[in-house]
Amino acid sequence: MEGLELTCFNIIANVGGARSLFIEAIQHAKAGDFDKAQEAITEGEACFTEGHHAHAKLIQQEANGEFEKVTLLLLHAEDQLMSAEAFKILALEFIDVYKRFAA
Repeated sequence: MEGLELTCFNIIANVGGARSLFIEAIQHAKAGDFDKAQEAITEGEACFTEGHHAHAKLIQQEANGEFEKVTLLLLHAEDQLMSAEAFKILALEFIDVYKRFAA
């Protein structure tokens, strides 16, 4: 596996890990452990950044006329990227709400 497929799987793996960490952050916040929640957010952001960089590379390749083709795998990778970003936003909101309830 190489090229576009490898990049897509790189995106999927990284942002999937990020999404899981964002969900874990919500669970930590629900349990009142805001330090662990923040650790999970930070770790998730690092994973998300890796996936985002791989996606940005594809955008640069397309801009340079090097893009191979649009595939279902690429669409899935982009869907996972957007999903992880949405989960981060929601996780941050949930953490804030749980902090307010804990106060």
